[in-house]
Amino acid sequence: MSDVTAFGHRGDGTGRWALRAVWVALAALTAVFHIGLVLYGLLPNLVALPAHMALLLPFALVERARTRAGLITGVAISAAAIVACLYLIAHHQRLQSLWVMTDPWHLAMAWILIGSVIEAARRMVGWPLPIVAVLGLAYLFFGHDVPGLFGFAEKNAGIVLKDFVFQGAALWGQITITAVWVIAVFVILGAIVNAGEAGAGFMNLAIALAGGLRAGAAKVSVLASAFFGSISGSASANVASTGAFTLPAMKRLGYPPSFAAAVEAVASTGGQIMPPLMGAGAFIMATLTFTDYQEIALRALLPAVLFFFAAWIGVEAFARRHDLRPVPKADRPDRGTVLVTGLFFCVPFGVLLVALFGLNVSPPLAALYAIATATVMLAFDGDGFVGGRALVLRLETALVNAARQIATIGAIILCASLVIGVFTATGLGDKLNATILSASGGLLWPALLLTALACLILGMEVPTTAAYILTVTIAGPALVALGVPLLDAHLFVFWFALLSTITPPVCGTVFIAAGMAQAPWLQVAGRAMALGIGLYLIPLAFIANPALIALTETPLLALAAFAKIAVGLYLIANAILGVWPRWVRAAAVPVAVVIIFAFGIGG
Repeated sequence: MSDVTAFGHRGDGTGRWALRAVWVALAALTAVFHIGLVLYGLLPNLVALPAHMALLLPFALVERARTRAGLITGVAISAAAIVACLYLIAHHQRLQSLWVMTDPWHLAMAWILIGSVIEAARRMVGWPLPIVAVLGLAYLFFGHDVPGLFGFAEKNAGIVLKDFVFQGAALWGQITITAVWVIAVFVILGAIVNAGEAGAGFMNLAIALAGGLRAGAAKVSVLASAFFGSISGSASANVASTGAFTLPAMKRLGYPPSFAAAVEAVASTGGQIMPPLMGAGAFIMATLTFTDYQEIALRALLPAVLFFFAAWIGVEAFARRHDLRPVPKADRPDRGTVLVTGLFFCVPFGVLLVALFGLNVSPPLAALYAIATATVMLAFDGDGFVGGRALVLRLETALVNAARQIATIGAIILCASLVIGVFTATGLGDKLNATILSASGGLLWPALLLTALACLILGMEVPTTAAYILTVTIAGPALVALGVPLLDAHLFVFWFALLSTITPPVCGTVFIAAGMAQAPWLQVAGRAMALGIGLYLIPLAFIANPALIALTETPLLALAAFAKIAVGLYLIANAILGVWPRWVRAAAVPVAVVIIFAFGIGG
């Protein structure tokens, strides 16, 4: 039956709303738990991390169930896994001291936890990542029969499962710790901000800044995606949210639907690299590179601005060719409306930025300051107090959306943690690293291109965060061995992971935007690639011009590198989409490549 959800039967309002209070309460418990960790902390990881998993599983396996079979199996798997999590929490000290797992109940519990993680990831993000995890586990237990380089000594299953489930490997590794102690509070912040007037605020601000320009609606899409992406850190959420406003506006003004969708898909992709939030991957990067999040945000700032500059210039070039109109003056907000609604977006993020970069507090604590501010602002809109009922509804929406996103990110990271555990236990990462070095002939640029290709291919099948984690685990050490600084290598991989969302044949943001604009996805993909071609050069450019991501160390050199690369991107955008004579456009591309890559700045 397809008419069943976790809230009851579709069309049965009583049944649907009867369970809403339960889900809101569970979402509130999830938020309170993660906020409490930041405020009070001091819980052992083998208490906090299984508790996090127990809270996310109902949202991953039950709340989104759409068939009776999915609902029944989701409840059964969640119940079994939650019992296993609670057992681990209650007996974590004794279980940690085990040398090998032999108790049948312990073995069953381990497989229940592993299986529930794989199924949660399958339901949240589809088959590819779980298939990688299953193949990895098969390799872990049967890889001793593989001949040659990729073989290894047989593993004791009891020891492996003990490490994966009862100790700080695999499920409870560093990236899971980051998800629980850091990422979750930023997800809560984004959900609370989005539940209020921030959406109207950043749309009004974007329209005020760009609406009156040529192709104003498309440029509004670029700016709005930059603003919203800095909150959501999710390309698909960015498309769905800003696209609901910008796509109808562009189509109403006569823009080709495939172009409108391409602009939205490309601009939305950049939100994951836009400070101050940058998505879950940036917090994982901070953990894997032992770098303060503030430093990562500052290093990513100029490349992120280049991302949206490239999209903006592409829109401008296309607009000149097709004479695209601005947003009519009657549809633009007045200055007072922009000022008032903009506060709902600017104030929480002003608090976040002051806390992060002014007071230099930890990212989770800075997020709590911003959460407190955003929660107070939920009570108001442009006309004043929204009323008690509206405030309660906003809080419910924020809590449920936060819990859903925590479940999505948590399922991805737990499943990716299993794969990383396999890499560590089998030495597979080192072997793949050696393979990359060998295939590249020990040369940096071939290794960079191989890494970029691997990241794009993997990112077509798994979410950006998972693609980044898996690719950097495999290829990151090879790039570092060839002389790329550790953080630069991670930013390079992260960038190509996010670009996979617009790269055919599997391009998530393109599919979403094409569906919303009712345009053929293949046309949208082609125009997105044309609009975003310069974006594929930016990560290569900051390897050739290391000063670009050294803003705090050598600001003048960073700005010089920024200007040089911006000129190259301007030439490329106009060569592909502009109105210059054909011979000028043909000459512009090699000139742009020379400007971007020759005479690198920094290093």
